[in-house]
Amino acid sequence: MQKELSQPETRPVNYKITIEHLNLRYSDGTESIKDVSINIPVNAITVLFGPAGGGKSSLLRVINRLNDLADVTEISGKVRLYEGLNDGGGKRSIDVLDPSTDVIALRRRIGMVFARPVVLPFSIRQNLTYGLELAGEHDERRLQEAVERSLTQAALWEEVKDRLDEPAVALSGGQQQRLCLARSLAFEPEVILLDEPTSGLDPISTGKVEASLQELKQRYTVVLVPHSVQQAARTADYAAFFLQGELVEYQPGDRIFTNPQDSRTEDYVEGRFG
Repeated sequence: MQKELSQPETRPVNYKITIEHLNLRYSDGTESIKDVSINIPVNAITVLFGPAGGGKSSLLRVINRLNDLADVTEISGKVRLYEGLNDGGGKRSIDVLDPSTDVIALRRRIGMVFARPVVLPFSIRQNLTYGLELAGEHDERRLQEAVERSLTQAALWEEVKDRLDEPAVALSGGQQQRLCLARSLAFEPEVILLDEPTSGLDPISTGKVEASLQELKQRYTVVLVPHSVQQAARTADYAAFFLQGELVEYQPGDRIFTNPQDSRTEDYVEGRFG
């Protein structure tokens, strides 16, 4: 059984996602996730960090069922997404891994941003409205509101508000990544998953994305795989250290980077391996 999330005395913790005894094995025999149990708090940034191959990205893909597209031979355990807060009061939830779960509806509730920005070959505006229109939204006023809201939340509105009809590919790499974040936010998801979203960005663009996440956690639950230990320490409200598919330690961010409880976590944070 993995360690449970430590709860700061000054702030009771409510969970948005609970994961119990999750195991994942790919067809090549790789066991990517080994008996992981973790509770992800609502309205906070939970960081998953550790060396490459630790299972962090696989865990993100399990949460919004992207592993349906991978060659997986075994997956077991429970992943539950709660409506509102899971405060022990019997809140409604869905079983993410249940084959009957509506995956399209799930991915509207759980958005994902990848390391490499992939913009659609349309205008900036259409990158944000295309998915909404496919989902049945055709009211121009609502579409425009979604464009402005999502771009503002992604800290991009002021930079592009006068060029919304220009091709999205004309944006810089950092702007394209924030556009991808805005595209996810256009659906007003409950959870945002980010897999090394700043790995290819310059320090200024990285700072803008990180600042956006601090604002976004007021409305959304954020799960981030950072591109460095330093980013993990800067952004984490809670942090989970993964090593070779196992969850080694899970603590509030201000504790795990200053007073880790496991020697393996300490060695990684101090740069002795990884």
